[in-house]
Amino acid sequence: MSDCINKDKDNISVVICGAAGQGIQTVEMILTKICKLNGYNIFATREFMSRIRGGINSTEIRVSSKPVKNYVSNIDILIPLNEGAIPHLSKRINDESIIIGEEKNIDNSNISNKCKILNVNFSKIAKDIGGKIYGNIIATGLISGLLEIKKSILTEYIKKFFSSKEKEIIENNKKAILKGYDLGSNFLKNKEIKLNLNTNSEVEDHIVINGAEAVGLGSLAGGCNFISSYPMSPSTAVLVFLSEHMKDFDIVSEQAEDEISAINMGLGAWYAGGRAMITTSGGGFALMNEGLSLAGMIESPMVFHLAQRPGPATGLPTRTEQGDLLFSIFAGHGEFPRVIYAPGTLEDAFYLTQKAFNIADKFQVPVIILTDQYLMDSYYNLEAFDFSEIINDEYIVKTDEGYKRYELNDEGVSPRGVPGYGDGLVMVDSDEHNEFGKITENFDVRVKMVDKRLRKLDLGDDFISPEFVGSKDYTFLILCWGTNYHVVKEAINELNDDRFAILYFKQVYPLPTDIREEINNNSKLILVENNATAQFGMILKLFSDIQIDHKILKYNGLPFSVEEIVESLRGIIK
Repeated sequence: MSDCINKDKDNISVVICGAAGQGIQTVEMILTKICKLNGYNIFATREFMSRIRGGINSTEIRVSSKPVKNYVSNIDILIPLNEGAIPHLSKRINDESIIIGEEKNIDNSNISNKCKILNVNFSKIAKDIGGKIYGNIIATGLISGLLEIKKSILTEYIKKFFSSKEKEIIENNKKAILKGYDLGSNFLKNKEIKLNLNTNSEVEDHIVINGAEAVGLGSLAGGCNFISSYPMSPSTAVLVFLSEHMKDFDIVSEQAEDEISAINMGLGAWYAGGRAMITTSGGGFALMNEGLSLAGMIESPMVFHLAQRPGPATGLPTRTEQGDLLFSIFAGHGEFPRVIYAPGTLEDAFYLTQKAFNIADKFQVPVIILTDQYLMDSYYNLEAFDFSEIINDEYIVKTDEGYKRYELNDEGVSPRGVPGYGDGLVMVDSDEHNEFGKITENFDVRVKMVDKRLRKLDLGDDFISPEFVGSKDYTFLILCWGTNYHVVKEAINELNDDRFAILYFKQVYPLPTDIREEINNNSKLILVENNATAQFGMILKLFSDIQIDHKILKYNGLPFSVEEIVESLRGIIK
C-alpha cells in the first residue's frame, strides 16, 4: 500500500473536526502540549461556529521539524468525528490526504478518489472504555501514536490534565489515549502511514501559548492592576486570563454591566494611579467611543485591547477579520491623539502590550492593541519571554499647592499627579479647561489646549518602525500589518524568489514619517489585508501618499492560508 504523505515533508497538518461539545478543543490543548514536550514544533488554530452544542468546528494542528507559525489549507490527516465534517472541509482535502474515522462519518462524494481512508470505530472503542465521551481522547492517542510521542509524556500529561476529575475518569482517559496510541502505532508498523518528522530537544523547554495569553502576559508585564470589561468574543479570553491570575498579581478584575461602565471604571482607575486595561471587540468598542473621547479630553492614559471579528453589528462573532482599523483610528468625537499597535506574532503581542502601558502613561493618551480572532485562538511554541528587558517607568509626579494638571509646554505632556500624592488639587473635566483643569470658554486657551494635545502625536524615539524582511534589491514589496505577517513570510519562503520582500507594520497609527525611505523606486507595492476595502491602503495613501499597485484581500471570516498567498503572488508576477 502506497504512502499518502510525502516522506520528505518536514511538517504535517492534522485536522480534527466535529460538533461543539465533542471535545475538539480538548484534543487541541493536549496535542499541542505533548508534541512540544516531545520536541516537535507546533502551530494550532481553530475555526468554530457561534453555538454551544452542535454545528461543525475544527482545529488544525501543524506538527513540524522546523518552526511553524501559521495556517495552511491543505490537510494531511483528517479525523472526522461527525457526519458533517467532510462536507465542511471538502475543499481542503487533496489526493494525498489521509482520513481516519468511522465509516458513517466518511462521505465519499465529497473527497478525492485518490486519498487514503482508514476506518476506525471510535464510538465502539469509546463505549467499551466507558462511554462515547472518550472518543476525542482515543483520537488524541491515535495521533500521538502516529507521531511516536513518548508514552511516558502521554500518560503523565493526561494524569495532570484530568487531575481535578474522579479517579475512575482519569483511568478511563488513560485507557482511551493508550488504546488510540496503539492504533496509531499499528498504522506505522503496517506501513499504512509513514511520517518523517524530526524532534528538537531545545523545543522541549519552549512555552506554548495563544494570542490571548500573550496579551494577558504582556498586560502583567506592563504593570496592569485593573481590568474592567464586558465579555465579548473574541476578546473575552484576556479578561478570563487576568481574572484567573488576579490573586497572584494583585489585580482588580471587574466584569462590568456594560461597555460604557467598563471604560469609565478604567479611566477612574488611571485617575487614582492604577494601570487599567479594557478588552473588547468591535460592538463593545462602539459603545466605548464616548469614554475614548473623554480619555482624549482629560488626557488620561488608557489601554484598549480591541480583538477584531467580522462586522457590522453582530457579524460573525467567532470568526476573524481586520475590519476595524479605520474605526480604531477615527473613533471618538473630536480631535485627539492615540497610538495603535497591531501585533502579528505572539512575541509582539506580549512586548507591544507591555509597551502599551508605558506609552499610555508617558504620553497620557489612549493606546489601542488591535488583534483579531485568529491571533487570539492560535498557538505555537516559542522561547520564554525575556523579562530582563522589561522596564516600567514611573510617570506620576508628587503635586504641590500650585499644581497645574494641564500645564502648557513644548512637548504637550503635562506632569500627571493623582489625588492624595502631594498637596496639589488634581482636577479633570470633560469640558475644555485651563491649565488647572477648571472649565473655560476662552478661545485662546482652547486653541492652546488643542495644539498641546496634538503635539503628543510626535512620539520621537518611541515610534516603532515597520520591520523589513527580504532582499534590499526587491522588485515587489508586500505591505502587511497584524496577523498576516507569518503567512506572508512563509509564502515568500515557499516561493524562494528574491524579487519579493516584506514590510510588516506593528504600529499602524501614527505612521512613522520615514516609510518612503524603505520603498525602492520603481518597485511594485502589494497589500495583504483581511478586509474588503483595503483599509491600511487608505491610511498609507492619506498619511504618506503611498499608492498600492496590487491588493490581496480576504473577508469571508477565515484567515489567509499559505497556499492562498502563494497563488495570489504567482498570479501577480505572471
